Order: sequence, then structure tokens, then C-alpha cells
Amino acid sequence: MAATLRQAAGSLLVVGVGGTELTALERAWLKLVRPAGVILFRRNIADAKQTRALLGESMQLCAPRNLRFVDVEGGSVDRLRDALAPMPSAQAVALAACKKSRLAFAYEHGELIARAVKAFGFNTTLAPVVDLALPGSAAVMGTRCAAPDAAGTIAYAREFLAGLAAQNVVGCAKHFPGLGGGLCDSHLSTPTIERGWRQLWREDLEPYRALRDQLPMVMVNHAAYPKTAGKARPASVSRFWIGKILRQRIGYSGLVLSDDLEMGGILKFMPIEEAAVEAVRAGSDLIEICHSAELILRAYEALLAEAERSAPFSKLLVARARESARKRAKSFSPALSSALGARQFEALRSKILRFGERVAKATSSQEKA
Repeated sequence: MAATLRQAAGSLLVVGVGGTELTALERAWLKLVRPAGVILFRRNIADAKQTRALLGESMQLCAPRNLRFVDVEGGSVDRLRDALAPMPSAQAVALAACKKSRLAFAYEHGELIARAVKAFGFNTTLAPVVDLALPGSAAVMGTRCAAPDAAGTIAYAREFLAGLAAQNVVGCAKHFPGLGGGLCDSHLSTPTIERGWRQLWREDLEPYRALRDQLPMVMVNHAAYPKTAGKARPASVSRFWIGKILRQRIGYSGLVLSDDLEMGGILKFMPIEEAAVEAVRAGSDLIEICHSAELILRAYEALLAEAERSAPFSKLLVARARESARKRAKSFSPALSSALGARQFEALRSKILRFGERVAKATSSQEKA
């Protein structure tokens, strides 16, 4: 039973590592934890060959059907921009695609991002952002949000997700239940979003309702919504938001991923040990911890300790691990895709650059109109 619990606890974690190669210490704790997968950042990515080698070694130390995450949204959040080519932002693409006849821009955005992440060995990009581009959050979100309204956001995201799916790459809608009304950065502190339930349901939650059956994964944020039944508790550890709203009322049945538990939005509210346990209790299938080996191990040990202390939590942990594994097997490509040759890689780089030029040109003409 102890081995089963250890496997279950590890298989709910998605973890980060420090550099472009695994250290001996990282190999040791990855072998112990056997996480569901890894997430890489610009600190981990020098070029495609090195990244694929890092992912290949990491996969040998992870749970079966493991996840290989990277943040490529385009614009300001693009971990491959230095190693490949800068991708235009969601907002620029959505503006270029604002006429129905040009929705192909959004599809092409998803397809090119999928081809890019596959070239480096990833099977998942943590995109699209489906938060609304509201004035209050503009300073924090920048050009990450596609549109200020649900209709524009859905139109972009639907085509973007189709482009990813065409290349067998998994996307992740974020940041549920919506950061459009936030005034501060959840990396630093817990945003308090003063939007009422009816407004949230009609506007911020509409993308999740409309795209429910197209979304393989949803990321939950660390904001609080005091004008709802969620009160001051961050959504990432809220049974109201994950269990009642996302699972029951919206009817979402895919994977639920917590945003990074190292962020100030949750750690200023509770220690990581409590956050990991409460995220599982609230309904998360996967817990993301992106940087610190110490915090990863503390979260892992906290899940085990709570399972050993509480029989109901032990059953929940094992059941959640089995369900997470089932969903991963259904949606995620298990093997590294074939490496691109030098000419193919340069062709992809050129295509991305040309796409960026076309988006910039279309965006400029839309602004003038």
C-alpha cells in the first residue's frame, strides 16, 4: 500500500528542473517522486537537440504516459522565441482574425505553435489564455488575452485548439475561472476579483462553457472572488470553483491542473504542504510546481503524510491518480515526435516569421480601419 500511495502522490505532480541538463540530485529525486511530467522554461532550452535530450532523459524518470509541458502562447509568453522564432501574441492574432473570413489566422497560430513545440519534444503547450482582455488587468496580462468579450475569445480559442489538435498536441485553457478582472499579478500575491457571480457566469466562464468538450485540460488560478460563494479562498484550492462549478455545473470532465503552487498568489495564503493537499481535495488532477526541488519534495511528502493520516484522503489520492492516468492515456502523445532535420527546422522558422509578418500587416490594417 505504501508503494501505491507513493506512486499516486508522485503521479499528480508536474515539476520543473534547474537547467539544460539534469543534475545528479535531480535524477535522484525524479526517480523517487516519479512525477506525471515536467515543465520546461527558457532556462532549460538552448536548442532543439539539447531540449529533446533533456526531455528524453526526464521521461525515463517519470510516470507512464508522461507530460512534457511548455508555455508557448505567443507574444510575451513564448519559451521558444530565442531557440526558434518569436510567435505573435494571441491578441494580435485575434485582431487579425476578427472577420470570419480570416479565422484561419487563429487556426494557423495553433498549428504553428504545435509544430514548434513538437520540434523540441513537447506534447503540451499551456495555451490558450481564455481570460477576457478587460481594462483593469491590461497592465498585468498585456497581449496574452485574445479579446475583451467572450464571443471573440471563444472564436479565437476554438480555432487555435483545432490547430493544436491537428498536430496531436494538447492545449490547456487558462486561467479558470478568469483573471480578466484582476488588478495584481498572481505570481506575487492573491488577486481579489470584485466581479459578481452573474457577471462571471455570463462573461468570464462562457469560454469554458462553450469549449467544454474541446478542452483536454484546464488550469485553475490563484485568485479569490469574494462576491461569490468561493469567498476569499483562491480558486486553485476551492471545492466551490473546481468541484461545484467546473465539474458539476459546467460539466467539464477533462484534466484539471493547478497553476504553479510556488506563486505568491497561493503561498501567501497557505504553505505549500497545505496547498498541495487542498488542491487535490478541491478536485485537481495535476499539481504544478515549477522551480524549487525543496518545495516539490515538501508537497510530495505532504500528500503522503495526509494519506497515511486520513483513510478518506488515501482513497481519494489513489482514485485521483488512476483517473489522471486514464485521462493522460486518452489525450497525450507518449513518445517524442521525430526530430526535424536542419532544412525542416529552418523552414519552420521561416514560416513562423512570415506568419508574424502577415499578422502584423493584418493587425495594422484593422487598426487603421
